[in-house]
Amino acid sequence: MTAPTTDSNKDRVFIFDTTLRDGEQSPGATMTLEEKLQVAEALDDMGVDIIEAGFPIASNGDFEAVVAVAKQVKRATVAGLARAITADIDRAGEAVRHAQKGRIHTFVSTSPIHLAHQMKKTEDEVIEIIARTVAQARNLIDDVEWSAMDATRTPLEFLKRCVETAIKAGATTINLPDTVGYAVPDEHEKMFRDIITQVPGADKAIFSAHCHNDLGLAVANSLAAVRGGARQVECTINGLGERAGNAALEEIVMALRTRADVMPYHTEIETTHLARASRIVSAAANFPVQYNKAIVGKNAFAHESGIHQDGMLKNAETYEIMTPASVGIKETTLVMGKHSGRAAFKDKLRELGYELGDNAFQEAFQRFKDLADRKKHVYDADIVALVDDEVGSVGDRIKLVDMQVISKTGGVHKCDLTLSIDGEETSVSFEGTGSVDAIFNAIKLAVGKQPHLVLYAIDGVTGGTDAQASAHVRLELNGRLVSGNAAEPDTLVASARAYLNAYNRLLIERGASAQGAMAG
Repeated sequence: MTAPTTDSNKDRVFIFDTTLRDGEQSPGATMTLEEKLQVAEALDDMGVDIIEAGFPIASNGDFEAVVAVAKQVKRATVAGLARAITADIDRAGEAVRHAQKGRIHTFVSTSPIHLAHQMKKTEDEVIEIIARTVAQARNLIDDVEWSAMDATRTPLEFLKRCVETAIKAGATTINLPDTVGYAVPDEHEKMFRDIITQVPGADKAIFSAHCHNDLGLAVANSLAAVRGGARQVECTINGLGERAGNAALEEIVMALRTRADVMPYHTEIETTHLARASRIVSAAANFPVQYNKAIVGKNAFAHESGIHQDGMLKNAETYEIMTPASVGIKETTLVMGKHSGRAAFKDKLRELGYELGDNAFQEAFQRFKDLADRKKHVYDADIVALVDDEVGSVGDRIKLVDMQVISKTGGVHKCDLTLSIDGEETSVSFEGTGSVDAIFNAIKLAVGKQPHLVLYAIDGVTGGTDAQASAHVRLELNGRLVSGNAAEPDTLVASARAYLNAYNRLLIERGASAQGAMAG
């Protein structure tokens, strides 16, 4: 049984995880028994205090899952949910009796709208139900939690009567859930403080918050409840749950840890397990985690803005209030994109093994920015291809200035091309049997006598429709073979630049002017 608040643990917040019960009630989030056991193991290893394993009366499968979790879990208390109905409570007691530490969690509605439309009971009838069913649960097990469903829309005086009745009947934990995500932090804190200070016997129980996220306030309301005296928070991994979900366990735990200066409370959660637990739950429930999800989202420790990246490289605390390692993530990611600055790009080049001179770096950085404007995600492989291409093209005597290709099914393929040859621009047009044929022949027309095309190949540098195309060209002239490569999001531009890259290598080997070399 979870101990009531004492001087020794008055600042400790117990974490009650309901991923396997409330979380699984998300439409489409049903888990298999094996997946539930995997999640339960992760929660137990992480130090969760109470694991709500399911709703035993709901189905034979739910009952069996609660039994299996109860038998497996080594440290945490295992809870089974039950309505304020005799059969529910008996079924929950049967399921959790296999646990080293078991709990029956029973609930009944208390708000006027629920009593009128769902319960169809009077306040006095509800009080009698609470007294009878909590006593029944307590006769089965020492650890009993009672919840007032829709507590935040329940008149305070009636809520106090309900809480007093539940404590007298033997409840050791009192949960005041914000069932429909209606509360705001100030009033939520006040509700807990008023109940705890005004209800006789409140010191004999731990008070718990269970907040839904319909207005996006679940975590804020949970923390407000703690300030108001709650010492148990009910939450789920990744905020999984009905409708807009529950308060996210990882956010509550890290908020308490990071802002202990204003919230001097602590949990027993091993935070380095948070990222792993998030991945396990996401896979089991088949619910992807949004990229910008706090703490465990893909972008939670990713920085793309050039200003942020520059600060991160100088001191991580400039833009990170916790370390990635503290939640089980290997390291910060400097995402290379159109907002990245020179400092981040230079750091990325060093990481990839490149040391470029000033001119080469400026050229590579400009090409990177041009690529980032056209491509959503710039991967390491993109940068490698870009820099290799740039390094190979520094000092090129033939450069692509402009190109337009017109293609038509069963019709003409035409390339209008402008090249800079030794600083002078030359424009030509050529019609070919295909787009690449038109491009290559236009280049040969502009430059002069033609080499022989030995090889032409295209590969994708990365996946996706916006992936860079990596073009490879091999040319032969007078028995000499040279290769050229280029990477661009546009396959035709990549082909043209690879062809020019090879052409320029021929010029370097021959050591003559462009048009003069090709004329021989």
